[in-house]
Amino acid sequence: MNKAFKFRIYPKTEQQIVIAKTFGCARFVYNRMLADRIQHYKETGKSLNNTPAQYKKEFEWLKEVDSLALANAQLNLNKAYKNFFRDKAIGFPKFKSKKSNHRSYTTNCVNGNIKVERGYIKLPKLGVVKIKQHRDVPDEYRLKSVTISRTPTGKYYASILYEYEKHIEPVEPEIIVGLDYSMKELFVSSDGTSAEYPKYYRQSLAKLKREQKKLSNCEKGSHNRTKQRIKVAKLHEKVANQRKDFLHKSSRQITNAVDVVCIEDLNMKGMSQALNFGKSVSDNGFGLFVSMLDYKLREQGKQVVKIDKWFPSSKKCSGCGEVKDALLLSERQYHCEACGITLNRDYNASLNIRSEGIRMLLA
Repeated sequence: MNKAFKFRIYPKTEQQIVIAKTFGCARFVYNRMLADRIQHYKETGKSLNNTPAQYKKEFEWLKEVDSLALANAQLNLNKAYKNFFRDKAIGFPKFKSKKSNHRSYTTNCVNGNIKVERGYIKLPKLGVVKIKQHRDVPDEYRLKSVTISRTPTGKYYASILYEYEKHIEPVEPEIIVGLDYSMKELFVSSDGTSAEYPKYYRQSLAKLKREQKKLSNCEKGSHNRTKQRIKVAKLHEKVANQRKDFLHKSSRQITNAVDVVCIEDLNMKGMSQALNFGKSVSDNGFGLFVSMLDYKLREQGKQVVKIDKWFPSSKKCSGCGEVKDALLLSERQYHCEACGITLNRDYNASLNIRSEGIRMLLA
């Protein structure tokens, strides 16, 4: 199994320069390889298997950075192509922007070139870098790779991936719950509870608007604009950290309490675009919540059962099974004309999701 630990690092000025150069080289190789593949396909109709090594003769400065970082840029491009051919809805691989504030590169552990010990991490081309190690790593864990990233606020992090052996005994399902997505509360459970998500983005919206307006009034390229951009980025970072903290705690509580979670396989990105509810859908981070639930349950031998997104969980009566022809989004109470039952719309859907999940488990 794999497990990642994310630690903040404090590189010196000269190390920051090397990191920035590696960011740029990895982005350059990715974009150049993508452009050459597109051009080659237009001219010949065949795919091109190019590698970072063939560009080092023409661009000598690529030899100055970690070669494994460039190799991982190639792997990322190959993965983007595979994802596109597997699901066209994902979209064709895009060029990486130089103006993006989210920058990272990945390097692999080969012959002990990466080590973590006593509050420091040794990295290729960087040497020893101070690290804030907030938890110990078990001795039996084997280091595989490290991803160095820089946030828009100027903080540096090392996400260290470890591999370890662990035999997980599957848990016999006894406690099963269904969760229905709720734009307002994150989810409503079949046991009658809800997440009661605090809406951190909405709470900070007034302050964000004020600071973003100041940013738009700053002259481009000025020192004041740089300071204001960091100020806005810190506000967004705080909201993101609050959201992640809430989702981690909620997913952990559910994982410890139940054996199986039944949930709809929703396309959250598509929902935010199609329904024009971008802020509300993005604010609660339901997709991230499902990912957290999935890996935490699997670590304990438990599981997530994903229900088809076309399953009529909201239109179906949880009492008699009657399915309505239509149900408006504004109808928050579900009333069945066949059996006369009246329930909260989301609670009714969560009961149907649980029932469908049990059916899939028994199938």
